Amino acid sequence: MKNLLFGSLLFFLFSPTILGQTPQPSATPPVANDTDVVKISTTLIQLDVVVTDKKGNQVKDLKSEDFEVFENGKKQDITNFTYIFVNPPRPSANSPVAEKNPKINDAPPVPSAKLKLEQVRRTYAIVVDDLGLSFENVPAVRQSLKKFVNEQIQEGDLVAVIRTGSGIGALQSFTTDKRQLLAAIEKVRWNPQGRGGISSFSAIAPTSKERLNGETADGTTKTVEGAKEDAGFQKQIDEYRSENFSAGTIGALNYIIRGMKKLPGRKSVVLFSEGFQLLKAENGSLTVSRSLQNLRVLADIANRSSVVFYTIDPRGLQIPGMLTAEDNTFGTTAESAAEKRRSRDDEFTDSQQSLRYLAYETGGLPFVNQNNLNLGLQKAIDDQKGYYLIGYQPDSETFDPKKSKFNKLSVKLKRDGFKVRYRSGFFGITDKNLADVKQTPQQQIYNALTSPFDANDIALNLNALFANDEKSGSFIRSLVNIKAQDLKFTQETDGTRKANFDIIAMTFGDNGAPVDEVAKNYTIRVGEKAFQKIMEKGFVYNLTVPIKKAGAYQFRIALRDSGSEKVGSASQFIEIPNLKKGKLTLSGIVVRNFPPEEWRKITLGQRQLNAQTNDEAGSLTDTAVRRFKRGTVLFYEYLIYNVRKNAPQPAQLQIQVRLLREKSVVTEGRATAADTGGQTNLGQIQNAGAITLGSSLPPGDYILQLIVTDESAKKNQQATQFIEFEVVE
Repeated sequence: MKNLLFGSLLFFLFSPTILGQTPQPSATPPVANDTDVVKISTTLIQLDVVVTDKKGNQVKDLKSEDFEVFENGKKQDITNFTYIFVNPPRPSANSPVAEKNPKINDAPPVPSAKLKLEQVRRTYAIVVDDLGLSFENVPAVRQSLKKFVNEQIQEGDLVAVIRTGSGIGALQSFTTDKRQLLAAIEKVRWNPQGRGGISSFSAIAPTSKERLNGETADGTTKTVEGAKEDAGFQKQIDEYRSENFSAGTIGALNYIIRGMKKLPGRKSVVLFSEGFQLLKAENGSLTVSRSLQNLRVLADIANRSSVVFYTIDPRGLQIPGMLTAEDNTFGTTAESAAEKRRSRDDEFTDSQQSLRYLAYETGGLPFVNQNNLNLGLQKAIDDQKGYYLIGYQPDSETFDPKKSKFNKLSVKLKRDGFKVRYRSGFFGITDKNLADVKQTPQQQIYNALTSPFDANDIALNLNALFANDEKSGSFIRSLVNIKAQDLKFTQETDGTRKANFDIIAMTFGDNGAPVDEVAKNYTIRVGEKAFQKIMEKGFVYNLTVPIKKAGAYQFRIALRDSGSEKVGSASQFIEIPNLKKGKLTLSGIVVRNFPPEEWRKITLGQRQLNAQTNDEAGSLTDTAVRRFKRGTVLFYEYLIYNVRKNAPQPAQLQIQVRLLREKSVVTEGRATAADTGGQTNLGQIQNAGAITLGSSLPPGDYILQLIVTDESAKKNQQATQFIEFEVVE
């Protein structure tokens, strides 16, 4: 059988809009429950409360009469009360495949199946404040994050690793895919332009004028007037710089939690930071910096978005007053050196107070003066197991700005021996008044493109494939199936149907920076017959993006329908390998689905597969949608790169196919030799295969994994590739 991968991909690139198979509608997301969000309205104030015993274990059996709630010191009548248990989902009872088949323990890693909205139990934004992270603490943070991803993430957890100093692309990384999270962790680096220095503390050193002080030949000490003024001026510069970078960090956090407001599950931000300066020197005295007010506003936004902050200081346990290896007290008096140590200790304490403030104001926990960073992460996970949801009806003074701008909340327990944590309060503005104003068309589509969450008013199915051409290099070919039923068509005077929409597609690098962007406006005009066909089957938009540098990328696409003003978006993480290293590599997988009778004709030679037939154009839709019926045949094709050239012994490629579900093996084929046609100097070969989706296969999400091994190499080379798909009735 002729392999279709390379020809098919070329056909995809130059073909116009292609008609495809009908995409089945996905399950309607459930309406958000009141228990999922903190509410601030004129009729209900609702907040979440965590109660722990002396050992830090959550207390779950309290009743409403055990609590007292106060707003600005005035006791409130509790009208709503419940305990919400955030429990990681257990294996489904109707999933016998996961119970009967062995776990994967020797295969290359594959991603976990994407969580559906209703499956998300907890959402974590792991934020690394690289704008304020010292060089010496970066390795410990990276190591801690890797352990968290590999060992501590649980079923039902949606996670993002975000750097405050990176671009907007980093905000599009909420996922269950550990490959994507580990790729983001590898990009955690020291930012030499940030407010963090080489070490946790700025080194003590004499100022330029203090260096002129010293002992004379007769043993007396000379003094240069203005040394203190010089030190004070330098301190003001450092404070100004720190305050500006702190504003950058808080601004990034603001953007993150605003985006998290619509995410499901129990939401939290775990912030790795060395803190912010709350106090600054001004005219010889200490004053409150603008960072404190920014933190208060940030805490209010977090409270309204139901986001809890857990703050982790990566500097670990420190001994006050100690000198470090970088300190240089030569040329300074003992009094001056002691004063600088005291000032540095005060700055350290002040920075930790900012981390405590942000955590306590949002109902979370700070983890400072601890060398085990993963202990803090584990405590944050344990703290997310559940919470009490308590509500009361506010009075008219709550939202009267003349009487109370910030409403202070206090929750007390009538029972002794327990610790209660809750959100500190809120500004006297209702959530309704904070609602977004009407957006322009450009704002709509760009917000959908840069949001961490897919917009679903227009259903889009995206699949981005890696491939390589010897002349043009590596590229990403993205296939997007668009559900035509979600577009608004108008009927023209000549009987044709017309729809107009805008598309923006962007590729983000692993540093969050945009790599490539395509923005176009399309108008579709079709006759009645073609209209009925696309309404039934949808159509595919395909885009090819050249990639010059190997690495991890995010591809995102957003579409806005001009007629209905609806917006849809989709995204995918994809890794581009470096073929110059000579490692065995597989391209993306193109798939085609056939009913059993059609496949029988193909195997008997009664039907040909080639890129010129309408049937082969269906590979566009099949590869984009990846939703197949039980009892059908799944045909797949791909390229193998870096097959050894000019070797004394021809490459001996063994190919194994696995079908996976819920991290378990559904079926595993035996390894078979790849057909190289007897050639020994190929460099790359095309290959294809097929599997039957049994009629008894349970509906759900699956992964087709290919493992290719060159057994003739001195050190066996192995490459793997996979494609995710869904089996339906």
